[in-house]
Amino acid sequence: MSAVPRPDLSDRPLQTTCEHVVDAAPADVYAAWTTRFDAWFAQPGTLALVPEPGRPYFFYNRDEWGRHPHYGRFLEVVENELVEMTWMTGDGTPEGTQGAETVLRVELTPRGDGTHVRLTHSGFVSAESRDGHAENWPLALEILADALA
Repeated sequence: MSAVPRPDLSDRPLQTTCEHVVDAAPADVYAAWTTRFDAWFAQPGTLALVPEPGRPYFFYNRDEWGRHPHYGRFLEVVENELVEMTWMTGDGTPEGTQGAETVLRVELTPRGDGTHVRLTHSGFVSAESRDGHAENWPLALEILADALA
């Protein structure tokens, strides 16, 4: 099987990273990013997702956050360890990734009875887009932690 094509981010070096320890096993956190994404992030009933490299996904985020379409495809998945996907958001406004295909990498490492989550989001087209995600990703990881508590 050939490798999944990756976006060329060489002209878009802007990225953000955040980390959070979740009081749940890596298997539960991995499931939250794959088979249970609509239990905490995606609006239930809108999720089309199969966590396999090369497979596309779609969802709207939770309605209470504003209705924003999210598209992408999985680049790499390692059960209970890693989820890497492209991440595209935007509805014709400057919000989200402004239509750019960015890369979201979620690394999971056991830490005691919990999981250390390191989230890196790369390939932003503007500082505004990066800064918005840098503000929102830590909040999302707190929502994830609450959902798994």
